[in-house]
Amino acid sequence: MGALTGKAVAITGAGRGLGAAYARLAAAHGAHVLVNDIDALEAEATAAAIREAGGRASVQVCDISDWDGAQAVVAACIQAFGAIDGLVNNAGVSSLGDPLEQDVADIRRMVEINLLGSAYAGLAAARAMAAQGHGGAIVNTVSGAQCGSAGMAGYGATKGGVASLTYGWALDLARHGVRVNAVSPLAFTRQATALHPDLHRDKPPEVVAPAVVYLLSDLSRGVNGQVVFVNGQEMALMSHPAISMPSVRRARWTVEAVADAFAGDLAHRQAPVGRSRQEIKVLLQSHNLDVS
Repeated sequence: MGALTGKAVAITGAGRGLGAAYARLAAAHGAHVLVNDIDALEAEATAAAIREAGGRASVQVCDISDWDGAQAVVAACIQAFGAIDGLVNNAGVSSLGDPLEQDVADIRRMVEINLLGSAYAGLAAARAMAAQGHGGAIVNTVSGAQCGSAGMAGYGATKGGVASLTYGWALDLARHGVRVNAVSPLAFTRQATALHPDLHRDKPPEVVAPAVVYLLSDLSRGVNGQVVFVNGQEMALMSHPAISMPSVRRARWTVEAVADAFAGDLAHRQAPVGRSRQEIKVLLQSHNLDVS
C-alpha cells in the first residue's frame, strides 16, 4: 500500500526534470497522475513510463499561465480519475539578468508562468477540492532566490510571491481540509544547467520527489503552510517572513528619531542581504491579529 493509493494528483510541468520525477514516484505510491506540460511529447513520455511501470496516468497539454489552461488541468484530472486530491505547482522558468540590462519580456514571462500559473492552477484546484468536501493538498514550488540572489531578482520575486500564496492559502483553505505547503528544491535540471553546466549535478530530481509525495499524502496531515528546503542529503524548513522582535518604540517618530533607532537598537539587527541560514530559537505566534 503506497502513501498515495487511490488519490488523484495533477502535476504541472511534469514532462521532464523535477515534475517527471514527482509524477513517477507519486504513481509508484499508488496515485493516479495527471501529467501536465506544454510539450506534448515530453508529457506523453512521462505518462508512458508510469503506465509501463503499472501505474495510471493521463495527459493534459496546456499552458497554465492562462486561466483557461489552469482550469483545464484540474478538469482533466477530475474527468480522468473522478477527483483531484493533490496538485503540484511545478511548472516554471528562470532567467538571469542584470537589473540595468534585463529584458522586461523575460520578467513578464517569469511572472506569468511562475506566479500567475501557480496562482491560477492553485485557485482552480482549491475550488474543486473544497467542492468535493474531502479536502486535498497543494504543493507549490519556491526558491532560495526569493531571499536575494545576484542576477536573479526577477525570478526570486516570482518565487517570493508563490511563497506568500502558500502562507495565505494555508490559512484560508484549512477550514476546507486543504493543506498548502511548498518545496524549495536544489536539483540537476535543465533550469540549473542553464545557469551552469554542472550546477547540482550530484543532486538528481529523484532526491526531491519523496518530500513532495509526503506533502501530498495523509502522512503530512499535520503539516500546513511550510516550505521544505531539499538540498541533496540535507532537508530543512525555511523561515517565514516575520517582524524581528523586540520592536523599538518612541512616543513620536521623526526622521531624527528613526536615525537614532538605526544608530542604536537596530544597528546590529539588520537582516543579512541574500540567502542566509539562521538558527530559529524562539517563535512568537501572532495569530494574524495585526499584519499592518
